[in-house]
Amino acid sequence: MIKVDFSIVIQIINFVFLIWILNVVLYKPIRNVMARRKERIGRLEKSIQTSIRNAEEKDELLISGIKKAREKGLSEKEALIRSAEDEEKKIIQAIHMKTQEELAGFRDKIAKDIEQVRISLQEEIDELARSIGQKILGRPVE
Repeated sequence: MIKVDFSIVIQIINFVFLIWILNVVLYKPIRNVMARRKERIGRLEKSIQTSIRNAEEKDELLISGIKKAREKGLSEKEALIRSAEDEEKKIIQAIHMKTQEELAGFRDKIAKDIEQVRISLQEEIDELARSIGQKILGRPVE
């Protein structure tokens, strides 16, 4: 038969103390690090979304610019005599090439920005993982 005496109270106090120590020393710091990491990743994702939105807006502006240039070219084509048709083609081609170059530049910039953010995130993840591993294991992690 189990006898309940003062030792059970000591064991309960010991258990509660152990839980409190683990929470202070281990769980709370890990949760704090993970919360900061989540916040940082959220900010970077917002930045990426903003960059993508800006690029899409600029793309739409470029497309509307191309449409306006084509409309202008068509109206000039109707107004000009046959000898001005060559000049019109040159203008449209120059505008098209310029917009294609700008579009390619924007896409390259966005791709570079995304890659930089991806590299930055990977470095931060590696650093956080190493830090968490060191705290959990209590020794340096290679």
